[in-house]
Amino acid sequence: MTRLVSSAMLAALAVSATLTPASIQARTGASFYTVGLAQPASDDEVIAGGVLFRCEGTTCTAPRSRDRDLRVCSELRREVGTIASFNAGGTMLSDQHLARCNG
Repeated sequence: MTRLVSSAMLAALAVSATLTPASIQARTGASFYTVGLAQPASDDEVIAGGVLFRCEGTTCTAPRSRDRDLRVCSELRREVGTIASFNAGGTMLSDQHLARCNG
């Protein structure tokens, strides 16, 4: 029985080692994008960049999109207005790219 338990534990460890943060994120619905808005969003759910953003006040979050971050930012801006900050997977959009997003 101990050998069976050890085998099961090794198999579980092997499976968990193959899960990348992105695949875990996709399965749990964790946020990849965290966006600060200049004004509160009028809707609590917005689709931009092919993903559903959930907005509360001046903050919107969403899972990762297949589109480029700047495109997602621009599409979101069209829906909710000026973007004050745009964080994609822990990386903030540069001031130059944020200006292009809001342009």
